[in-house]
Amino acid sequence: MTTKNQALAAWVHEVAALTRPQNIVWCDGSDDEYDRMVNLMLEEGTLSPLNSQTHPNCYLHLSDPQDVARVEHLTFICSENAEEAGDNNNWLAPEQAKEKMAGLYDGCMQGRTMYVVPYCMGPIASPYSRCGVELTDSPYVVINMKLMTRMGSAALERIERGDSFVKGLHSVGELDPERRFIMHFPEELSIMSYGSGYGGNALLGKKCHALRIASWQARQEGWLAEHMLILGLESPTGETHYIAAAFPSACGKTNLAMLIPPEKYKDWKIWTLGDDIAWLHLDDEGQLRAINPEACYFGVVPGTNAKTNRNAYDMIQQNTIFTNVGKTDDNQPWWEDKKVGEPSVDWKGNPYSVESGPAAHPNSRFTVSATENKAYSSLAEAPEGVPISAIVFGGRRKELAPLVYEAKSWEHGVLIGAGVASETTAAATGEVGVVRRDPMAMKPFCGYNFADYWSHWLSFAERTDKLPKIFHVNWFRQNDEGEFLWPGFGENLRVLQWIIQRCDGEVSANETAIGYLPNEDSIDVSDLNIDPAVWRSLVSINDDQWRQEMSEFGDYLNSFGGKLPKKLRDKHQEISSALA
Repeated sequence: MTTKNQALAAWVHEVAALTRPQNIVWCDGSDDEYDRMVNLMLEEGTLSPLNSQTHPNCYLHLSDPQDVARVEHLTFICSENAEEAGDNNNWLAPEQAKEKMAGLYDGCMQGRTMYVVPYCMGPIASPYSRCGVELTDSPYVVINMKLMTRMGSAALERIERGDSFVKGLHSVGELDPERRFIMHFPEELSIMSYGSGYGGNALLGKKCHALRIASWQARQEGWLAEHMLILGLESPTGETHYIAAAFPSACGKTNLAMLIPPEKYKDWKIWTLGDDIAWLHLDDEGQLRAINPEACYFGVVPGTNAKTNRNAYDMIQQNTIFTNVGKTDDNQPWWEDKKVGEPSVDWKGNPYSVESGPAAHPNSRFTVSATENKAYSSLAEAPEGVPISAIVFGGRRKELAPLVYEAKSWEHGVLIGAGVASETTAAATGEVGVVRRDPMAMKPFCGYNFADYWSHWLSFAERTDKLPKIFHVNWFRQNDEGEFLWPGFGENLRVLQWIIQRCDGEVSANETAIGYLPNEDSIDVSDLNIDPAVWRSLVSINDDQWRQEMSEFGDYLNSFGGKLPKKLRDKHQEISSALA
């Protein structure tokens, strides 16, 4: 298989001349090809089969111990000028970056196969989807991209019909941390990655394309590429609303995407359309619609069990690639807080001992097709996407933020999104309560200056009067003993119900300086045994705390200088004045 697209053919030829692979293989995305790649990796010893009785068609890949996570400090946006990238990104001049990468790529694929991986982010037939081609010397990348994207012949055909495509060049190199870089060239729609075989560093369709490059594309073309889940809520009457939600890490994003209704709400259904990335477009009527550019879940495994996330736990019992987990004596995958079995081998392939650390790396992963999820919605393949009723932001705040509140306007909602933050824990930083700003949960992924990004968000109010309402949630309020005040997990459906009732104008709310909060009786918690005083605290605010928050947030906004949108500055001042 080759291509009729002359630009693609020329680029493949150019890269081959630089990297000098032994073979070039054009990937067609077929099941047979997947099986061949798996068998090749089994023969090489880079993949091992797991227990075929308990975990059919599941495999384990172990990374180099120095190659187990994204490397944000080695990730660069190579725009023409540094101001375009903003302080929220590392910047390198394009020519300097290309020179550095050319030196690394020179002859790097000698004795290896270069795989040409055409892929489509989003449904093949959707006008909202975007294509890419990754050139890689990693079979691990090929099998993951097969699950993660619409990869192969259909994507290539779309490119050959005239679609532009993102060029992604990847080599594992020597896996030397001192020779590891991920470069993004947004003006050229290209990515260069070297020296890593891990996840987001190597699977270029995910964070590199679907967020960093796509966010740049989205600004140019008038849409949004966001770090958001997409879920559908079907009420007992059969009415379905779709919500897009953005949460920083460790804030319950995947659990919310796959929420299982509690017993009291057993007649409700939750449909999972995506757990990580959403592309949002205005349709011809001005309705904001969303597609999930991915076709799989690439999730963190530790902490996943039948109680915390039943759907996720069930779907990774078959047809799954595990990365950097431990194993039991009978060759089942094992990770911390699995609640079943005991580890005998750790993620480095060594006999497990408590003294050597966790059996599974804390960032160990699973890759599994979205169709394995019991709550999968076939509308994930709908070319037109789904209409979004509400956008929800969330963070981890032990005191400040109420359980849920609603923005008073789109502009106010953008300010709320810009202020998303979580408090660090002692385990992570050695100091409790340090506030880390993560606007729209996009801090590691926005491909350009945050001030321009917020301006782009604000521009949507000038294009339509049908924008979704914006909300903020906080599942993590605590008492003085560190106990959570809200039960979370499936009970979050009660909050989501209030959100869609607000979208439909079915319930009133309590207006405060920071937004609309639920009235005490508008969310049914009668069966949750929550102390009335605790419940009142969950749906109210402390003015003193919020004055301090808005002062600190104001300092953060001011760090963007003259580029900060005036509407955002004015909205911040309006809320600060109301609190004063």
